[in-house]
Amino acid sequence: MMAPLALTLTGAEILRPHGMEAAPLSLAEGRITDAAQARVVDLSGFRVLPGIVDVHGDGFERHLAPRRGAMRDLGQGLAAAEAELAANGITTAVLAQFWSWEGGMRGPDFALRFLEALANHRGLGTDLRAQLRMETHLLADYPAIADAVVRFGIGYVVFNDHLPHAALIAGKRPPRLTGQALKSGRSPDDHLALIQRLHDLSAQVPAALDGLAARLKALGVILGSHDDATAEERDDWRGRGAAVSEFPETRIAAAAARAGGDRIVLGAPNVVRGGSHSGNVAAADLVTDGLCDALASDYHYPAPRQAALMLADRIGLPAAWDLVAAGPARLLGLTDRGSLMPGLRADLLVMDDTGHVGATIAGGRVTHMTGAVAARFIGAV
Repeated sequence: MMAPLALTLTGAEILRPHGMEAAPLSLAEGRITDAAQARVVDLSGFRVLPGIVDVHGDGFERHLAPRRGAMRDLGQGLAAAEAELAANGITTAVLAQFWSWEGGMRGPDFALRFLEALANHRGLGTDLRAQLRMETHLLADYPAIADAVVRFGIGYVVFNDHLPHAALIAGKRPPRLTGQALKSGRSPDDHLALIQRLHDLSAQVPAALDGLAARLKALGVILGSHDDATAEERDDWRGRGAAVSEFPETRIAAAAARAGGDRIVLGAPNVVRGGSHSGNVAAADLVTDGLCDALASDYHYPAPRQAALMLADRIGLPAAWDLVAAGPARLLGLTDRGSLMPGLRADLLVMDDTGHVGATIAGGRVTHMTGAVAARFIGAV
């Protein structure tokens, strides 16, 4: 890994917490500093913004499973994923890995392979972290999940329940059963039998969750719930210590989260698309109403940058960018990033007036650089 840069950027507009300002920005020893540096790079005509902190994204999956099946060497897939993250201005990325009955890349065996590969990854400098998305009905896996959290130092766990309960209760064949079965390596009949067995455990789940959540919370793990639909659901999760509501499906659930002092994560692709692909509440409307703390890439790494620039017309650039930088950093308890202020990590991106990322610097190290920005750096004194 290259040594951190020591230089001063001049001529660019710098996004500070209060707004844009034309002032030099100096980097040294991986931090932002007040001390001017000998090497100067003129970035006139560009903007410099805090590096994006992506609090939840599974876009890395396509890099780990090109065409059919997962890569043998997951490290190569992680390197490709990091390159895409950096090209989109992301300097801290939480990679959301399933621990699910769905099997394949979302099964427990793959989750452990992924976590091992991530622990051994030595990349460009992007801060890559893991989030574990665990299916609530895998009761027999609770001890293994807790052990993995400790072994790999996982700081963020989200509870999911993707079982097709309504179809199972009605005695109907769940939608997409055959496709899910094939991805898991099971026959459709075996897959149906598995999800039926898990569904039958529903009465035991709440008490088991109480115990697991208490254990994880005692370890300092951030806990969240996924796809809250009602105020009652959000209140139940808060009672277990899950103080993050990821992608609430309704305004009611988001409002309940805000009233309870919880953090709210919304999908940046929802903003870019102009609404949810599944018919849920529009994220941009929730943002405008103050019901959002962080925008996440979800499944598309360009989306946080695109969404923030789109929302700038509604709420101003400082507030919009806060949702993809300082806001996610606060949610994760990362007090050393999210803003371009002296003493913080030198996490930043350089952007032209079209929104194109010309350079990304994470911890003072170049993780992406191209075009006119690269020419400025090459020609710098």
